[in-house]
Amino acid sequence: MHSSICMPISPSSHTLLKSNNNPFLGDHLSSTPCLPLRRRPSLATRALLSTTKEAVLKDFHERRALKIISGLQNFNKDNVASVVTAAEKGGATHVDIACDPELVKLAISLTSLPVCVSSVDPETFPAAVEAGALMVEIGNYDSFYEMGVVFTPEQILNLTKETKRILPSVALSVTVPHTLSLPDQVKLAENLEQEGVDIIQTEGGKSSYPSKPGVLGLIEKATPTLAAAYSISRAVKIPVMCSSGLSAVTAPMAITAGAAGVGVGSAVNKLNDLVAMIAAVRSLANSLEASAGRHSTSAERALKM
Repeated sequence: MHSSICMPISPSSHTLLKSNNNPFLGDHLSSTPCLPLRRRPSLATRALLSTTKEAVLKDFHERRALKIISGLQNFNKDNVASVVTAAEKGGATHVDIACDPELVKLAISLTSLPVCVSSVDPETFPAAVEAGALMVEIGNYDSFYEMGVVFTPEQILNLTKETKRILPSVALSVTVPHTLSLPDQVKLAENLEQEGVDIIQTEGGKSSYPSKPGVLGLIEKATPTLAAAYSISRAVKIPVMCSSGLSAVTAPMAITAGAAGVGVGSAVNKLNDLVAMIAAVRSLANSLEASAGRHSTSAERALKM
């Protein structure tokens, strides 16, 4: 039996914001959680924020994003360093780590890729952004499912609104839980788009238990997240990232289904050898590049007919 979780936002988050001077955070020094006082940022600041977000989202808009995920509750510096290094050397476009300022500093010392931080507590995001994170993610719920905890659409919307309130100019991705029915996933995605979310992420790998080995098993495992990507991408205009249970076999299927990118975690972060991690990321990147090449060739042929 699952239980739901509600993460109240404490006043300490507002104190934290007052001490930050990162231009990516905007200017919102509110003394009351519900009625933030915001001054209009300068034209130069708005231009900088716009340019930064545009750069972070560029690969999504080009439908070629590959995000490597170390894990929301993975605070092992050695493992995170290996995952980040593998993402950099293997050809990924983004890396996603736990929301911890020290891990962010470690990551940006190892890669030039945009660093995304994942959490279900919005008040932890500002310190990570101050440390150098360029994107925040509400999601990567797998570790909570293992504890019997699920998130309702209302809770996710509230977390989203709070995150947008305290970090209005930072790229925001939100995961739609696979625990919802497919129609409810689509409805939540539509509501998140209305709240100003930049990317919708799907999931489903751990809910699928393949009955076949090999390639058939890989396709079976990816089915829930592929179905979500297909349905959600046709309901919203913002990019959809397909994540959970993907491999080099199924990553191109996600793009064909309508996703703008793929997110891969355990297929990389569970490996014990850095060389093997790099090889896994390179295999994913190559599969996406090959798929893009086939689509380009098909389009060129269609134009010549």
